[in-house]
Amino acid sequence: MISRDKIKEKLKHWGKEILSLSLMLFIMANAISYFRAPDIKDENLPQLSTLLTNGELFSTTDYQNKPVLIHFWATWCPTCKLEAANIQSISENFNVITIAVKSGSDAKINSFLKDNDLNFKVINDAEGILSQGFDVQAYPTSFIYSKDNILKFSEVGYTSTLGLYLRMWWAGL
Repeated sequence: MISRDKIKEKLKHWGKEILSLSLMLFIMANAISYFRAPDIKDENLPQLSTLLTNGELFSTTDYQNKPVLIHFWATWCPTCKLEAANIQSISENFNVITIAVKSGSDAKINSFLKDNDLNFKVINDAEGILSQGFDVQAYPTSFIYSKDNILKFSEVGYTSTLGLYLRMWWAGL
C-alpha cells in the first residue's frame, strides 16, 4: 500500500510538471503570435465608416479618446469559435468592433451570433477586402489601438479574456 506522503509527493511532482508544461506552451504561443502578427505600415486607427450586419452605421471616429479592439474572425474558423466568448466579454466593457471575413451573408453571420449568444458589433467583410487592408493572413487576428488611436498590440490566434482585458486596460492609460 502506498503511503499518504508518497501520494502527496507524486501529486506535487505532477503539479510541477503540469505547471512547467503550461508555462512553456504559454511562451511558445506568444512567440508564435508575435512572429505571425501582421506588419502594419500605418499604425494609426484607420478611418472607417460602414454598416454593421445589424444595419447600424459604424464609424471609427466614434472611438476618439478611447481604446478600441478590432478583431478579425470567421464563422468557419474553429479557433475563432473558441475565442468568441472572450470577445463577447471584452465587448461588454470596452469598444470592440469585429470583422467577419468571408463568412457569408449578414443573415448567416447574425444567425451565428444568435446561436452562440453573442451580440458584439460585426462588419461583414464578405470579399476579404478589409482583411487585406490590414494584411491579415490568419484568423483570429486582433489589433488593439490606444485611446490616442495608435496601434499598441497585434496578435494572431487565441487570446484569453484576461489577456485581452489587460491589453485594453493598458491601451487606455
